[in-house]
Amino acid sequence: MSEKTVATNRKARHEYHIEETIEAGIELKGTEVKSLRRGSASLQDGFALIRNGEVFLMNVYIAPYQEGNRYNPDPLRKRKLLLKKQEIVRLQSKVKEKGYTLIPLRIYFKNSWAKVELALAKGLAKYDKREKIKKREEERELRRVLKRF
Repeated sequence: MSEKTVATNRKARHEYHIEETIEAGIELKGTEVKSLRRGSASLQDGFALIRNGEVFLMNVYIAPYQEGNRYNPDPLRKRKLLLKKQEIVRLQSKVKEKGYTLIPLRIYFKNSWAKVELALAKGLAKYDKREKIKKREEERELRRVLKRF
């Protein structure tokens, strides 16, 4: 199995506490696939919504394909995610809990199929982020001290 990562959401791990990850297929229009293969996508403000038993990827930017002319769809359109029914039901029950959300971590190609790695995540408060940074700095300092000996 070959995987080629197209786009990653680097801020997600800083802004959220990730509980679990799920792999989902993406329903794309023709030129969007070509644009993704070029690596022109952004997950910056992306999130997923569950509506009427279907999961949709929102605010994910896939740049228009340059040679696509009038066949290019809207770069910020909502895209349907392909998941099994029982996965959708389980995710919906989790999302109804306070503070949980679905965010895309990365878009990649797996055996020529476009996939998105979704994360069931809980938003971090500002003090949690500061604690994380403080802990990381302490570990870095400890490694620096231990390296000398």
